[in-house]
Amino acid sequence: MVLAIPLLIQMVGMLFHWMMPGYNWVALVTTTLIMLVGALPYWKSAWAAFLHHNANMNTLVAVGTTIAYFYSLFAMVTGRPVYFESAAFITVFVLLGDMMEERMHDNASNALKKLLGLQVKDALVKRDGQFTCIPLADVKVGDLIQVKPGEKFPVDGEIASGTTTVDESMITGESIPVAKKVGDHVVGATINGRGTVTFKATKIGKDTMLAQIVEMVKKAQTSHAPIQHLTDKISGIFVPAVLIIAIATFIIWYVLLGASGVQAMLFAVSVVVIACPCALGLATPTALMVGTGRAAKMGVLIKNGEALETVNDIKTIIFDKTGTVTEGKPRVTDIVGPKRQVLEVAASLEAASEHPLASAVMQRASDEGIQPQAVTNFQAIEGKGVAAELAGQPAFVGSNKLSVDYQVSSELKQRLSKLQAEAKTVIQVGLNQQVIGLLAIQDVPKTNAKQAIANLKAQGLRTVMLTGDNERVAQSIAQDVGIDDVIANVLPNEKAHYVEKFQKAGKVAFVGDGINDAPALTTADVGIAMGSGTDIAIDSGSIVLVQNDLRGVVRALEMSRKTFNRIKLNLFWALIYNVIGIPIAAGVFVSLGWILSPEIAALAMAFSSVSVVSSSLLLNKARIE
Repeated sequence: MVLAIPLLIQMVGMLFHWMMPGYNWVALVTTTLIMLVGALPYWKSAWAAFLHHNANMNTLVAVGTTIAYFYSLFAMVTGRPVYFESAAFITVFVLLGDMMEERMHDNASNALKKLLGLQVKDALVKRDGQFTCIPLADVKVGDLIQVKPGEKFPVDGEIASGTTTVDESMITGESIPVAKKVGDHVVGATINGRGTVTFKATKIGKDTMLAQIVEMVKKAQTSHAPIQHLTDKISGIFVPAVLIIAIATFIIWYVLLGASGVQAMLFAVSVVVIACPCALGLATPTALMVGTGRAAKMGVLIKNGEALETVNDIKTIIFDKTGTVTEGKPRVTDIVGPKRQVLEVAASLEAASEHPLASAVMQRASDEGIQPQAVTNFQAIEGKGVAAELAGQPAFVGSNKLSVDYQVSSELKQRLSKLQAEAKTVIQVGLNQQVIGLLAIQDVPKTNAKQAIANLKAQGLRTVMLTGDNERVAQSIAQDVGIDDVIANVLPNEKAHYVEKFQKAGKVAFVGDGINDAPALTTADVGIAMGSGTDIAIDSGSIVLVQNDLRGVVRALEMSRKTFNRIKLNLFWALIYNVIGIPIAAGVFVSLGWILSPEIAALAMAFSSVSVVSSSLLLNKARIE
């Protein structure tokens, strides 16, 4: 830009019929320096493409500047007017466009920079009985680390002592702090609340959730959507076509229309410069970068551009049940009878039980503030339940096989039948030869599952549940959340087979979280893995939901569609710009006074690239539910 200032002064001076002394020599020196410093990378790129019998976007810049520069050398020797300013300003404006592009590129990848900036540099680790501040790189799995109020957790781990609340908004997007107690999992870079806690490091370095998120975003931002291959093909045909149009422009003006060689050359150079399809090359990668970065902020990790493009053609979404649609752990949903007494008796007996449903009973009792009482003569009866003596009275918790000698009211019998009809597991609670109440237990749907399914159906998508659970339970859950079709009693190795069957009617997305879902996630056109799932499921998915929330599926589909639509819009504007610009540059509308000099063509070309990048950046403002 600085070297081009004398040329700019002369261009302004010419309007007032002023000529800079020794201008030709000043222009020669400054333009030569500009060409050697600024245009050299474009020449190198164009030459490398030529050696491979190819032409790229830089070919047009190199050809345009070279023609203008060497013609001006010839003109200077033969005493004709020189056009060094065309070669200089083409280079300056193209570089200016590249610089603005680079700035916007940095803005587009801000999400990645922010993620990298979340990591802390050191940790307070227990060594030789004392907590010592050490660099994060020295932390090992199993180390006990202390985190004070307001500090970030340095790595992933498990609370060993203390209670606190944790701001997990960086991974879940939810601003409400989450209560944490001994045994709960914490994620590196999340922020500790008011309590001082000690936790055991379970994942460090590249194994932490933050590191994996950064890696996934990196891969997504550097991947290519299939539409990019179309762009590359267009560029490969477009560049030689433009060179042919430029030669034809020169011949038509010089031979057929009788223009001077200089005027014909300027039209040809303008065609070459304005047609440089830089905007075409930016259309896909910039939108991909902004879209995947924005998705990452919402807890949706899109691993590659191919998934982003395929989402637009999805017709059916298949869900696993346990851990995906449901919470994945049984809960006490109904208590029939005197609540506190029923829960106290049940918790007192289940405290010593190893049955999978015992934890659901104990959790509900804890939520209600009920402490289990001591029991004697405890016995676990296989397939039936548990029995013991509580405060000297016989008590039991279990199925109706244990209640044959106990009195059961007709009201309880009716409630029992109704709860079983709802596909809930019902256990009876007996005390002193009488059934005093019932507890209904079920793996309940996730809080936002119903809303997410409704949103997906509103988009015209078919929803299916694929589960190994029995038909009655599966139908009950599907009815609760609004899923269209249910396929139950499916073996793990059969899930991929069912996905293939649905693919005959159109592209399929599969949402799952377990090891048994990995084949289906891989077979589906788009695999969406829940972030709370197993590592193998997450690796198999092409989209990962950091939050354990089905609304993430809606966000993933919506963000993918908006990003792909933005790519198509960018391509349209990049191509239409050239379609309009080339005839003007070639002098087709010269009778209307529409003329583009090479330097103005270069400025317009740079502007087209910046406009495409700006269009991509607007994805940051796109409204996502």
